[in-house]
Amino acid sequence: MKPEVPSLLADPPASNPLFNDRKLKMGTFCSNLKHGCAISSIEGTLEATWPATVALARLADRMEYEALVPVGRWRGFGGTTDFNGAGFECYSWAAGIAGTNESSAIFATSHVPTVHPVMAAKQATTIDHISGGRFVLNVVTGWNESEFRLFGIDVPDHDRRYDMAVEWVEIIRRLWTEHELFDYEGEFYRIGGGQLLPKPIQSPRPPFMNAGGSERGRHFAAKYCDVAFIVVVNHDMDDLKAQIATYKDLARREYGREVAVWTHTYIVQGDTEKDARDFYDHYVHEHGDWEAATNLTEGLGINAQTVPPEALDFLREHFIAGWAGWPVIGTREQIVDTYLDLADTGIDGVLTSWARYEEGMEEFAVETYPLMVEAGLR
Repeated sequence: MKPEVPSLLADPPASNPLFNDRKLKMGTFCSNLKHGCAISSIEGTLEATWPATVALARLADRMEYEALVPVGRWRGFGGTTDFNGAGFECYSWAAGIAGTNESSAIFATSHVPTVHPVMAAKQATTIDHISGGRFVLNVVTGWNESEFRLFGIDVPDHDRRYDMAVEWVEIIRRLWTEHELFDYEGEFYRIGGGQLLPKPIQSPRPPFMNAGGSERGRHFAAKYCDVAFIVVVNHDMDDLKAQIATYKDLARREYGREVAVWTHTYIVQGDTEKDARDFYDHYVHEHGDWEAATNLTEGLGINAQTVPPEALDFLREHFIAGWAGWPVIGTREQIVDTYLDLADTGIDGVLTSWARYEEGMEEFAVETYPLMVEAGLR
């Protein structure tokens, strides 16, 4: 089977660290927004300042992290924290961060309805040159109704958003790779005399990532993207292994392609497991912003009508703890053991975050990362 969009995993761009051969690749998540991934009012959470986000990029450099992934956000989620309300726009953030970090793939997260594909292709190419060929485009179809209203856009239904994303990605890919002028006549976009110069450094093109969780979303990522980002459905290693295998099998069977699969983890480290779990209880149960977490989950369509009450409470708790990522809680040795188990599921990479982002990441770099190397994960 000849894939419509060849996967980059078979012959990856040499300049992009996303495709190295480490057993478990690592990255940061949501380092461009206030509070990062923790919906908590404790002191020491991430501030939306340029020095703060640069500090995290430089810590990532020290550990040769493969990915820096921002979250696209135009409005906060209210509550006492207005979680993620302040932050940096992703393309300009990526351009600036590319000049401060030398080791990582630099992502921009782009909501399809808010950025024209010609503009997206040009901005992405500029960042690819600034970074020396380390750019990745994270394609998001959009889901937050208040953000659509901010742009004066009606929210299309789920499948229509993916129909638009197909055209958006096709146009960008052609601008990146084709040297002759082309016209494009689609349902959502009309391009007359499409051309982009200079081309990206990465050849044949920079990678695409998508976090498709629905059936339509998984097919989109499997057909058009090089990295699939998954949200864990529970915290069972066997279920995660099956989820990853199903995704990769879909890409191979239906589209003749290989995709890398990544997920997000949040780290809570302590001198003892009790220390770690006490801190978790402190920032989640004692100081968690449950109102903002409820606004977030309801925006995603997760409510008492769609999931049982106990499942809803579970999801809100882990959104507060770290954007519903996989919990990595305990001593430094337990943290390494958890990552060893995650690597055995077939996951290609994990994004990381901490409640007190810079403090936690510095502690991880000094105390835990050397054990990750010693264990053969890095």
